[in-house]
Parts: sequence; structure tokens; C-alpha cells
Amino acid sequence: MTQVTVTEHFLKFSFNKAKIHIIMPDDKIAIFKQTELFRDLDDAVLDVLAKHSVVKRLQRDEILFLASEPAKGLFVIASGSVRAFRTSADGREQVIHVERAVTTIAEVPVFDDGNYPSTAAAEEPTTLYFLNKQLILKTAVEHPQLALAALKLLASRLRRCAELVETLSLREVGQRLASLLLEEARNNGTKTERGTEIELRLTHNQLAARIGTVREVVTRALIRLQEQGLIVHEGKEFLIPDIKVIAAYAEAENSE
Repeated sequence: MTQVTVTEHFLKFSFNKAKIHIIMPDDKIAIFKQTELFRDLDDAVLDVLAKHSVVKRLQRDEILFLASEPAKGLFVIASGSVRAFRTSADGREQVIHVERAVTTIAEVPVFDDGNYPSTAAAEEPTTLYFLNKQLILKTAVEHPQLALAALKLLASRLRRCAELVETLSLREVGQRLASLLLEEARNNGTKTERGTEIELRLTHNQLAARIGTVREVVTRALIRLQEQGLIVHEGKEFLIPDIKVIAAYAEAENSE
């Protein structure tokens, strides 16, 4: 799926250009204010950014940019979500992080003047606003609060990468899967008398990409979690009877 989508990225380059167009800035300012990067800027500054921003709409799995492409700027995710990932030579995908509206993505190459460090694709129908790198840098020089916000944001990104390295190197697959389900339960779960219910729309392949393994291993890990009573799984519906128990399992030194 990734290879086909990446190929389409090149074949449809001219068509993708047609999807980008300037829109009025009225609603953009309110959106920009919700981001960690821009929320401390004055309305007048946000108005300038909004007027120079460009909207781009993506369908699910459509590529936003490719790893190692020259970075021309960053994106504000106004709605939907975007996953950043790297792909191995054999086509195996490892998700680095998933960003959901409202936030920014691709800040790193704007400030280190490098290429995009990963490929990014829409997780669902997504609307984004593109901001040119030179405009962001100019604004950061003129308004130090933006530079400070960028430092804080990039520091949090570094922490998340360190956590990912720890998870992939020190945690068993079952623990990684339990952590993913636990995060989803905390963010989007519904509490009931039986426990916390979640609807997970990811396929086993997508789950594998999130936790650094392959589909078959995910299937076996789900079966083990259910056998241990940590989850009740039926289709895309999950029930976590006890959040504290699955959290302890996910953080255990040696659970398997």
C-alpha cells in the first residue's frame, strides 16, 4: 500500500498542485491559536501568517511529503490526522509519530535547514495549511516567543523519539501493543460498567507499523492479551476491563 501510494505521489504531482489554493484567513487565525507553536503570537502576526498560508486537502493514505525531500515549510493540521513514518527496503513501515488536529508537523527541517526526516501521510481525510519556511524563520527572528515555542515543541518531539527507542528496544511486543491500546483508551475511550471501551480502526498491518513488528505477531499478541484477561476483543471493538492492570503489564520489566 505504501509503495503504491508513494508512486502515485510522483505520478500525480501535477494534480496535487491543483489541490492547493489560497483561501481567506478569517478562520485560520482561530486554528493557528490552537497550536503550541503559534498560540503566543499576536493576532496581527497570525493574520500575516494566515494570509500567506496555503490549504491542502488529503484523502486517507495520501502522501503529504516523502522522507529526504527538500523541506519548503511546515504544515498546520486543521482537521484529521497525519502519521510520520520510515519505510525499509523490503517495504516494512515503522510509524514514528501520529499528529492529530490541531497541531503542526514538519517543524524540524524548518529550523535545521535539512530535508524532511520522514514520510508523512494522512490517516484519514485531512485539511492542512502550508507555511513557507522563510516566512516562519523571519517571524521567529522578529517575534522571539515563536522561537521559544519552537524550542519547547522540538524538545517534546525529542522526548517522544527517546520513548519510542526505549519501547522498541526494551519492551516486548505484547507490552507495546498494550501501551498503544492504553493510550487510545485514555484519549478516546468510553467508560462503562464493564470497563473502558474503544473502537480501533487500525488494521493488524497498521498496528504492526505502530509498534515495530509484523501482522502475524500482532495477531498472536492480541490473542495472548485476551487470554490473560487484559482485553476483550471483537472485530474493531475493544474492552479494557481494568486500566490499572493493563498499565502495570505495559510497564512491567519482564512480562513475557
